[in-house]
Amino acid sequence: MKSVNVAELKNQLSKYLTFARGGEEIIIRDRNLPVAKLVPFSTEESTEEELLLVAAGKMRLPQVALDLEKELGIPTGRLIGREGTRALLEEREQSL
Repeated sequence: MKSVNVAELKNQLSKYLTFARGGEEIIIRDRNLPVAKLVPFSTEESTEEELLLVAAGKMRLPQVALDLEKELGIPTGRLIGREGTRALLEEREQSL
C-alpha cells in the first residue's frame, strides 16, 4: 500500500491514479496524518444506470455483496388463529 502527502498527490495526480487503476490502494496524508484512502473503482456487477448515479454523487456502490437469501430468511413469529388480534386488543386496552 502506497502513502502520499496532499502536496505530492496534487502535483502527480495522474501517477497515483495509474496506481489505483492497477489495483493499489493509496493512503492520503495531510501533514503526515492519514486522512483518506484512494481505492480502485470496481464496476464488475454495476449497471450503466448505477454508474451514472455514482458519477453524479447520488449513490455509492456497496463494498460487499448483499446475500438476499440470508437477509430474506429472517425467521418471523407465527400466530395461530386470532392470537394476534387478541394480543393487539389487550395492548390497546392497557394503554387506555
